[in-house]
Amino acid sequence: MSYVTRRRALLLGVVVVVVSAVAVLLSVGLRRDPSAAPSPLIGRIAPDFTLSQLDGKPFTLSTLRGQVVVVNFWASWCTECHTEQPALSQTWQRFQDSGVVVVGVNFQDTTDDAIDYVRKAGVSYPVVEDSDSRTALAYGLRGIPETFVIDRTGRIAARIIGPVDATKLTNQINSMLSAGEQ
Repeated sequence: MSYVTRRRALLLGVVVVVVSAVAVLLSVGLRRDPSAAPSPLIGRIAPDFTLSQLDGKPFTLSTLRGQVVVVNFWASWCTECHTEQPALSQTWQRFQDSGVVVVGVNFQDTTDDAIDYVRKAGVSYPVVEDSDSRTALAYGLRGIPETFVIDRTGRIAARIIGPVDATKLTNQINSMLSAGEQ
């Protein structure tokens, strides 16, 4: 075997190994569901916050103890947040008289853009502003949209990364309500 032939064979072998390694890494990485990522907050008391609503009135999470609370982090510029908006509004309309509160936490957005979006989308549940991102940091936010379901004792029962699904959210809330979690 000549030097050129051995060199080509070696180069081909290296290319095959590199391409195979990249293919394996991509296939393993693409199978992971980011919404299945565990949260160290599950089962713990939800970080409390007092934030201003879009109308300037203060809103404190701990005053909702005894109710199931859905805390959704979103922004007007977030396309997936627009996708999930009907599910959140549907949840609010369906459960607001059953001891369930939906709270939107506007994240890394301007007040004017948030107000405009809320008006156009017909959002009727409370919306607060996390202007300094402290609340997002306390919840370990990975991105938006991200939603936390808090039980009646104030503990985080679920974390949903990405757009919420109305059926899954309804099932989660119904199981909490029927279990009578106190």
